[in-house]
Amino acid sequence: MAAKKTVTKADLVDQVAQATGLKKKDVKAMVDALLAKVEEALANGSKVQLTGFGTFEVRKRKARTGVKPGTKEKIKIPATQYPAFKPGKALKEKVKK
Repeated sequence: MAAKKTVTKADLVDQVAQATGLKKKDVKAMVDALLAKVEEALANGSKVQLTGFGTFEVRKRKARTGVKPGTKEKIKIPATQYPAFKPGKALKEKVKK
């Protein structure tokens, strides 16, 4: 079985440029702008929904008590927010094969 390949942002730019016939620098500018706007929306607490693909959102993790490895000392872990992605139905079906 062959190892799975990681697709980088540069790979995506190359593939989109080939698929659209646009210049790589133009595609890179669009990808960078798209990602910047997704980051900006999430930072402002908004969801980003791409119909058929999925939704990017900010989720909250409650404060909790943890145990420090090695010392077994109990520590308080503060509440935090983190970015999350929920795939859409079409994406789930495509990956499910």
